Amino acid sequence: MFRRRAIDTAAAIDLGSNSFHMIVARIDNGQIHVEDKLKEMVRLGGGLDAEGNLTPEAQERALDCLRRFGERIRGLPPHAVRAVGTNTLRRARNRQVFLPLAEAALGHPIEIVAGREEARLIHLGVAHSLPIIEGRRLVMDIGGGSTEYIIGRRFEAEVMESLHMGCVSFSQRHFRNGEIDEENWMAARLAARRELEAIRHDFLELGWEEAVGASGTLLSVARVLREQGWSEDGITRKGLKRLRKHMIEAGHVDRLRLKGLSEQRAPVFPGGVAIVEATLMEFGIERMKVSDGALREGLIYDLLGRGEPESIRGRTVQTLARRLQVDATQAERVARLSGRLFERVAQDWDLQDEDRELLHWAAQLHEVGRLIAHNQHHKHAHYLLAHADMAGFSLQEQQRLALLVRAHRRKFPAKLFAALPPAQAKRLERLAMLLRIAVLLYRSREDRDIPLKRVKGRKYGLKLAFEGDWLAQNQLARADLLAERGLLQAAGLELVLEEA
Repeated sequence: MFRRRAIDTAAAIDLGSNSFHMIVARIDNGQIHVEDKLKEMVRLGGGLDAEGNLTPEAQERALDCLRRFGERIRGLPPHAVRAVGTNTLRRARNRQVFLPLAEAALGHPIEIVAGREEARLIHLGVAHSLPIIEGRRLVMDIGGGSTEYIIGRRFEAEVMESLHMGCVSFSQRHFRNGEIDEENWMAARLAARRELEAIRHDFLELGWEEAVGASGTLLSVARVLREQGWSEDGITRKGLKRLRKHMIEAGHVDRLRLKGLSEQRAPVFPGGVAIVEATLMEFGIERMKVSDGALREGLIYDLLGRGEPESIRGRTVQTLARRLQVDATQAERVARLSGRLFERVAQDWDLQDEDRELLHWAAQLHEVGRLIAHNQHHKHAHYLLAHADMAGFSLQEQQRLALLVRAHRRKFPAKLFAALPPAQAKRLERLAMLLRIAVLLYRSREDRDIPLKRVKGRKYGLKLAFEGDWLAQNQLARADLLAERGLLQAAGLELVLEEA
């Protein structure tokens, strides 16, 4: 429905808790061919202070890295770049201060993705990098602050979980000052097994044909096992046992003498290995393959699919609407009219395809709160959409969608818009006005023609005119529009009605 412009070259940036990664890829017939890879150990997760704020030093490391990344992709258009933050940026209490600085350094917007959305993107990248198998595949990815587990078939993730354990957090918690001994190793492994306990039954019940590990920690473990001669193909339980014995005998990360282990990886290696060992134990895995594809590749494949009629976000909206028993006929009425209004004002307000999509989704979901109660249902909907697992959406996209739906009726929530950056607030206020008018004109929930004559986007609002004496013949609609004018005026917005 909303087809994107063609993309010849795309970039994906992963702002991880341990490392920042970027790939630049050429797009050829729906396949990606990586032309450049950049990676820097930023250790963002290690830069959270006791209050959960990113320290100035950690921020500066991140900004320096993003400036270098930004130089490489300076010539790429915004629709060809996706940058996402993961666990540490989800947790950082001062992320709203840091993000504008990071976006300025990179030169592109940065999205924060929820754990399960991160898992879905990881699976997508892995699935595209390995041969297709008939059965299900278990995918595991250890980050700096979280570990994602996914069971999927072909390119579709079926079960996704994100657990609060990562190579940085576990190394800091269980191997303080780099010390490794039998006691802290067993404590780390037990802590990982306790995290896995919550998902073990469901994962084992679904089952899989092969297990695959992705990204830095698992690739490093596989490389060490191979170069040490402890495993010829992937990660094995026997190989891990020998690796654990070697690390405990070394006693400290500074004394690790392992072929294939980089100096940068060493400080966070023990925590990562303990998580791998616990996973193979709990899931009964004897051998795990590894994949070069992961979150970055998944981001690009997801980017390529965003403009397709059956995009993941479109399917998510449809599924959520069905699950929450939305009146599909009324939602379609509102979506159709809000789309007509959008077309009339898009040039006046310099609205983009992304705005059209957001308005369409908000129209489809504006009544989801009715499942809880009719009274204040716009507020119920706001909570549901802000907190639901919505595949394909970043946390910022969910918040924008939730705010639009929150604003579709009753008092205009000006304070919520004022908390946003000014340019974003103005754009969303305008979309909210279009949604409110569409909802209002179909308040009767009846199919009828709305004969729009003129729709003009103004600096602070909207000007409407209807054909002939339609307003005079529809006194309820006229009264509703006059009441709406008062609600918008109270929020510093205007609705001008031209009457015959």
